Amino acid sequence: MVVLATKLYVEGDARERALDSLRSQVDNDVGDLDVEYDVGVRHDDFPTVTLEGPDEVAARNVLAETWGEITDGFEAGETYVGTLESWDDDGFVLDAGEDVVVPADELGLGPGTPAQIRERFGLVQHVPLRFTYGETPALADEERDRLYDWTRGSGRLNVNSATRGEVRATVNRAGHAQDIVTVERLGLLEQSIVCREGTDPPGLLAAIGEYLPSELLAVVP
Repeated sequence: MVVLATKLYVEGDARERALDSLRSQVDNDVGDLDVEYDVGVRHDDFPTVTLEGPDEVAARNVLAETWGEITDGFEAGETYVGTLESWDDDGFVLDAGEDVVVPADELGLGPGTPAQIRERFGLVQHVPLRFTYGETPALADEERDRLYDWTRGSGRLNVNSATRGEVRATVNRAGHAQDIVTVERLGLLEQSIVCREGTDPPGLLAAIGEYLPSELLAVVP
């Protein structure tokens, strides 16, 4: 069984839509392999995928690479994925099956408080983030590089509590399909709308915010 490093924290019809989306994405990931799978959800809202068949190991590796994997323990110096649960002046708290605190001085994302850094880089709650485990956990170098790349691009708008399909449909409904490049999946319910050159991310946020009951944060280059 693989425990995916993304969370299913919505309820009701939204939960069923998210589960349907996850099943579709898992099928895209491993559907060509000789394996049967079953998608479930753990008590802590992390999805699980139970695998059986000749290609079980290959399927597990694909899912772990695509989504990140929640493990039973950590080894010093290794990189893992956790979801951003909370933040305060002391740092970020990531849920990686257990709480992992990344102190403010181990974020490595420039000046400001953790709350200011979160806003600047568009880190909506529950977004998956990679960290390096040790006596003092730190945000992983590859994660820092990815987030800095966001600020060097044409801008983006990050969203939580919605599937990729729901975000795409919302952008279309608001009449802004021509203003974006794509909707990039960050997690199951966390998406990043990549803006076209010349599109103003805060302006896009104002235009589509009324259509999405989500947290939206703009990343301005």
